[in-house]
Amino acid sequence: MYELDFAVDMVEEQLVKGNLRWLANFSEIHKEYKVGDITFPLYAFGSLQEKGFFLSKIFSALVTPRYKVHLLIYTEQSFDPKLVRKLVLACKNKFGSEDWIFLGLVQRETFQKAVRDAVANIADKNVGVVAYSLASKEMVVSGNILGRGLAKQLRLTEAKFEAFDLPNYLKSFTITFFSVVLILVFLMLSGFQNIINPLSLLIAIIISLVLGYHLYKNRYHVSLSLDGRGFQLWEGKNLKEGKWTDFSDVAIYVTPQRETCLRLYSKNGSVDLPLSRVGLSRKEAYRVIKQLIKEGG
Repeated sequence: MYELDFAVDMVEEQLVKGNLRWLANFSEIHKEYKVGDITFPLYAFGSLQEKGFFLSKIFSALVTPRYKVHLLIYTEQSFDPKLVRKLVLACKNKFGSEDWIFLGLVQRETFQKAVRDAVANIADKNVGVVAYSLASKEMVVSGNILGRGLAKQLRLTEAKFEAFDLPNYLKSFTITFFSVVLILVFLMLSGFQNIINPLSLLIAIIISLVLGYHLYKNRYHVSLSLDGRGFQLWEGKNLKEGKWTDFSDVAIYVTPQRETCLRLYSKNGSVDLPLSRVGLSRKEAYRVIKQLIKEGG
């Protein structure tokens, strides 16, 4: 059962992080949302209207359709065609006729052929459905534009977390800038007069901003991907992977630099997942990963 809850948690994290903004600007998230006699574990409401800079808002108001957008997640041990139709009809009756409805279905068991057909043959252009089986890792998508769009954006069992690390970017910028300045000094000593001037320093700064970011992404940037089986931790181009079944316990660890990590313990030692560097909530991450290790063990 916890795998189904984990899938819901991962979608919630994607919403909070703004990873589904290509579908819509979701502004409200509800848990245990009732539609008639059905309770959806997760519901998000949004629109296609742009939020941000003033000019973006004006453009959005003039050009973008004013559709309301609804994203609902429902989990079940095993779906049947009758339940799929019931969920779609419940959403259609609840929301406006012109609203866009995205429906994510997650089940533990493998799909029956009748369920595949029921999802794939949904013809309503305003309802996009994606169904995922945890057992077979199979995804079934409704054959309309909304269904295909939802399938491209929604990760029902995986979430990736990353955050811009300003101190390490400044380190990368500084390294690059001093390297460029050293080249300028070398050119000056080689006979190029007046090579160091305000214009050349400005160019050096611009080059350092670009190359420094490239250095940061390839050496320092940290991202963490979680799913029901394990994790992938990237630091620059270096990848570290692990499965929850390999670990026996987890603890919150604070580094000497006051960064918060989750320390995973195994027979072969420990692995630290840097929560603060990827913008993950300590409390929520600990709860989820603790349960995943328990389930895996």
